[in-house]
Amino acid sequence: MSEEHDESVQEENGSQETITKVTGMYKDWFLDYASYVILERAVPAIEDGFKPVQRRIMHSMKDLDDGRYNKVANIVGHTMQYHPHGDASIADAMVQLGQKDLLIDTQGNWGNILTGDRAAASRYIEARLSKFALDVVYNPKITEWQASYDGRRREPINLPVMFPLLLAQGGEGIAVGLSTKILPHNFIELIDASVKHLKGKRFTLVPDFPTAGIADMTSYNDGLRGGKVRVRARISQRDKNTLVISEIPFGTTTSTLIDSILKANDKGKIKIKRIEDNTAAEVEILVYLPTGISPDKTIDALYAFTNCEVSISPLGCVIEDNKPFFVGVTEMLRRSTDNTVQLLKQELEIKLGEYEEQWHFASLERIFIENRIYRDIEEEETWEGVISAIDKGLKPFTTNLKRAVTEDDIVRLTEIRIKRISKFDIEKAQQKIDALEAQIAEVKHHLANLIDYSIAYFERLKKDYGNGKERKTEIRVFDDVDATKVVIRNTKLYVNREEGFVGTSLKRDEYVCDCSDIDDIIVFTQDGTMMVTKVDSKTFVGKNIIHVAVFKKKDKRTIYNMIYRDGKGGPSYVKRFAVTSITRDREYDLTNGNKNSVVWYFSANPNGEAEVVTILLRQAGSIKKLKWDLDFADILIKGRGSKGNLVTKYAIKRIELKEKGVSTLKPRKIWFDDTVQRLNVDGRGELIGEFRGEDRLLIITQSGLVKTIIPELTTHFDSDMIVLEKWIPKKPISAIYYDGEKERYYVKRFLIENEGKEESFISDHSDSQLEIVSTDWKPMADVEFTKERGKDRKPNMEVNLEEFIAIKGINALGNQLTKDKINQISLLEPLPYEPPKQVPADELEVVDEETLSGTDEINSSKASNNKSDDHNAGGSKGQGRLF
Repeated sequence: MSEEHDESVQEENGSQETITKVTGMYKDWFLDYASYVILERAVPAIEDGFKPVQRRIMHSMKDLDDGRYNKVANIVGHTMQYHPHGDASIADAMVQLGQKDLLIDTQGNWGNILTGDRAAASRYIEARLSKFALDVVYNPKITEWQASYDGRRREPINLPVMFPLLLAQGGEGIAVGLSTKILPHNFIELIDASVKHLKGKRFTLVPDFPTAGIADMTSYNDGLRGGKVRVRARISQRDKNTLVISEIPFGTTTSTLIDSILKANDKGKIKIKRIEDNTAAEVEILVYLPTGISPDKTIDALYAFTNCEVSISPLGCVIEDNKPFFVGVTEMLRRSTDNTVQLLKQELEIKLGEYEEQWHFASLERIFIENRIYRDIEEEETWEGVISAIDKGLKPFTTNLKRAVTEDDIVRLTEIRIKRISKFDIEKAQQKIDALEAQIAEVKHHLANLIDYSIAYFERLKKDYGNGKERKTEIRVFDDVDATKVVIRNTKLYVNREEGFVGTSLKRDEYVCDCSDIDDIIVFTQDGTMMVTKVDSKTFVGKNIIHVAVFKKKDKRTIYNMIYRDGKGGPSYVKRFAVTSITRDREYDLTNGNKNSVVWYFSANPNGEAEVVTILLRQAGSIKKLKWDLDFADILIKGRGSKGNLVTKYAIKRIELKEKGVSTLKPRKIWFDDTVQRLNVDGRGELIGEFRGEDRLLIITQSGLVKTIIPELTTHFDSDMIVLEKWIPKKPISAIYYDGEKERYYVKRFLIENEGKEESFISDHSDSQLEIVSTDWKPMADVEFTKERGKDRKPNMEVNLEEFIAIKGINALGNQLTKDKINQISLLEPLPYEPPKQVPADELEVVDEETLSGTDEINSSKASNNKSDDHNAGGSKGQGRLF
């Protein structure tokens, strides 16, 4: 719209207001602001790894550097000559640099990254450049300079950093329209990676955090967008009622961690008694548990519901050629290393030029004095004549010089003092020239072998500064924590069976079980429908509920036994099935789909139990058999959609439970995955064995502790565990240990008498230690003796531990092994032994878990009373309901 048209409109409307378009101005100004924030504030440069404020702080510290500490307030004030912002932003940036403990040598209270405590005011704390910073960050001769913001001083465009500093320190910033999050990496690993790159080898980089912790780097994705790092606190069990958090995840503090634990406790996700923060130089948070709460489940719950596990999403964004550039950490390191090589080359070339210039003038000086050319100027009366005379006198001797003699060279010769000429020593002058020639040759050799020189440079950095910079964060693959398995179930679930409601607010109705607000519940109704829904205060699921329970995903061991009538007057069928996966809030019809179907009998069996029921028919017509038994063990487990086996085509009067049954599933196979240090039933790692309900695991640690536990998949294991196997109660444990008090080696054999109790089987002296332990029936040990001075070494002794000592109590001292000094004890192959024969597990099995997915019908003729004695033994946890 033109201005003339605007004015005419205003005149017609009688308005005196004017309209000013700001579109172009807004667009330009916003773009300028966005560019400024990206380039000058938030994102580091790839060349030196610094943001502008950090670069200006480092430059100011170099300006002020005299080897002594400076007040941070003084450094901040000096930095304001280069940085056009307030002192608070500069001080904060400097504290962050100082806390990374690499470039700045700090003194005073600089805060605590573990607790989140802030640093003292800048007038109270002091700083100076570290030796590492002076070594790798500065070289004015190869630095490019620019005018400061007010033009009064000059500042570096980029500092000549000869180290992958950005990856070592990490960097984080939020700009306009983009952000960056580069995680810190290990100092030594970065140097090793740089050396590998220079040698043409492949390398891999993963973060290392100053707060330590445990991290899963599987999805790191080279630090690019879409990557993820899972970091966990290090939690250990001090005793059965106390957990200790000794390391925290990166990005958290002890305060935020404790707050998240208290919040989870208030919401009922976990249950703790109290929490205590003893953090000083090292993290120590004590979590006290109420009696009866599982420490292993609580550890998993802490990972699932608190900041004891955090997920960090890296995003590699840097400034290159005044533009944002998204790049992975591998490419960052390559570019940094290549940049270091070029900086080293420039440094060598400058040094070579300086040496050659020194050699040139030293040679000229020697010619000038040795040939007494200075006498040629005695009769000259003008400056031009002096220059000409010296030039003429030098010409016969300058053939071996590396460049032509200039007037500036001659002027420098005229500035030599008479005293120096009179004390000139030809031999010393030649020695100086020879030394310079050696330095020139050395520099030329380095330039000719620049890669080898660069590798030596990185290895020197590692030697000089790598001490104490070993990896802090442990790399481990995490096993996902199933929140539903570790949440504390502190809410009660109720059911109104007739009206069809379930929920936590129906306190006047029938109590079902304890649950949590993240649980799913599974419901079966008398018309043969099934639904899974989330726990809520009150939910309608269908009238005439016959079974309700907390639903476990992928549960193959809970088997449902069901007899139903198909339609109003149709035949009755029997089926067994598991429910492993569903769509939440969807109704599933478990019958054949005909209207007015009804469930006669239903039971839920947590371990696949198969009971025997009695079928009673109504008297009608010429039916001869009105009563018979049906054994669910004869029915194959199939999918929930299967029709089932025919029971009878006649009307059923009622069904009665005759006797409970035993499990028809195989013993559960359990594996131990050493990578994640967890038990599993998925076939990962080493097979531990097949376990029934009463079977236990045997655990022995290097510290001489032994215990048996029920094999729960949530169990955590100590790092010094040396034995993990299925426990055979009558199988003895043999051990040789050193008693610190008696300073002797002892042999003992014992059985575990207290199931579930952790006991020590070596003496509690601080010097006592376990040498070997064996769970073989007939273990053999080899004893190597120490050679005594002036004597031949005593031959090794083989010890049959079974014959050496009888089985005694776990607290017995044992028998002394020998009085001679021992150098080493090692286990040999055990003697052959046939343990007592047991009934193979296969002979007790009826059906395998792998058959749960079948859908075909089976022949109903098997539904007869032929239950074996094996299946009559034992009881069932499943509860049947009769209708």
